[in-house]
Amino acid sequence: MPKLLIATNNPGKFREFQQLLESCGWELVSPRELGIDLEVEESGQTYAENARIKAEAYARASGLVALADDSGIEVDALGGAPGVWSARYGGPGLTDEERVERLLEAVRDVPNERRAARFRCVIAIATPEGEVRYAEGTVEGRLAREPRGTNGFGYDPIFLLPERGLTTAELPPEEKNRISHRGRAAEQAKAILKAMLHGT
Repeated sequence: MPKLLIATNNPGKFREFQQLLESCGWELVSPRELGIDLEVEESGQTYAENARIKAEAYARASGLVALADDSGIEVDALGGAPGVWSARYGGPGLTDEERVERLLEAVRDVPNERRAARFRCVIAIATPEGEVRYAEGTVEGRLAREPRGTNGFGYDPIFLLPERGLTTAELPPEEKNRISHRGRAAEQAKAILKAMLHGT
């Protein structure tokens, strides 16, 4: 079974990809398993650029096909911010909880009906030879008033799914993976990975 390097040092994200890409036909490996220690600057202006930068860097470093993603939360009342800067929102060195607080503060006076938001994820799959393929997924929701739930990470505790009445951090992991932006992008990525196994 060929090895697929998941270009992340985040153990939570690696575990999520193990579930999302189950039965994709590839053996998933982490940078740590291969002794690869890369700090890749995400200097792109879009999710696709950042995902490509990471995937290409890890593919070159490992000689393996590498998969990277970039994702963020887009809040309509903030003109789509924080978007591609979600992981760095509020400045360097903040925890997930502090970023969540900062975002809630920014929309504190926005009424519920204007708190629409979406999660967007773009996955890039790069070969050591420089070929890159992309997959994308989104999920629509709105911002809750305060954090709820303990599953997931990042902005999950304040991303409310109105039709479920729950935040993505309150969903069981299997359900979250099925409907999440990363889950939807991963479904497309699985199809790409299977095609690559067959040389197409």
